Parts: sequence; C-alpha cells; structure tokens
Amino acid sequence: MTNRRAARWVKGAAVSAVSAVLCYWIWSSLREWAQGVGDADPDAMFAGSLEALIAGIAGVASMPVLLWAGMRVLRERGNHLLVLLGALAWIFIGGHVVEDAVGTGATAGFLALFAVLGGLLAGVQPPSE
Repeated sequence: MTNRRAARWVKGAAVSAVSAVLCYWIWSSLREWAQGVGDADPDAMFAGSLEALIAGIAGVASMPVLLWAGMRVLRERGNHLLVLLGALAWIFIGGHVVEDAVGTGATAGFLALFAVLGGLLAGVQPPSE
C-alpha cells in the first residue's frame, strides 16, 4: 500500500507539473494576443477586452481537463480532490503568475509549488468501494 501511495504522489506531481506548464503557456500566449489586439487600436474603447476574457477562461478551464486526463492516462482513478482543488489553486497561482507578470525565477517557483500541491492532493483518494 505504501508503494502504491508513493507512486500516486509522484504521478500527481508529474501530471500537475506538465499541466501547469501547458496552462501557463496557453494563458500567457492568449494574454499576449489580447494585449496585441488592444495595442493595435488604442483609441477604441475596450479594445482587447473580449480577447483578455477568452485568455482567462481558456487558461483556467484547461487545468481541470488536463489534470483529469493526465491522471486517467496514468490509470489512476478517484482524482476528484486533485481536479477540484487543483483547478481552484490554479486560479490563484496561475492568475498571479500570468496576470501579474512575475519574473522567470518566481514563475518557476510558483509552477513548482503547484506541482508539489498536486502531488499532495493526488495522494488523497476516496475510500474504496
């Protein structure tokens, strides 16, 4: 049982790390696109606002899908806590990293923090039926 739990923690941390990098890339790329649209027509009111909204939604909504899909690919079930709390944590961690444009070292630190959090959350699973 201990080896199984340790393997689940490692899988959760790995899936969380890959998901964090992918979501960060999606969110920051779309955010740059939105800023480019806003800069293209600076006199237009709300230029790039719709694009910024799309960037935020895509950056946040992709996290639970990636966490769930990654754990399913690794044949792990009962990932409800990881998916729910991971998505909630990503709103704050990812939002801070992308929207506040922190430095490279801080970005790596926050993404590593998310991976550790995902590993811990993956270790918690519902009782077997």
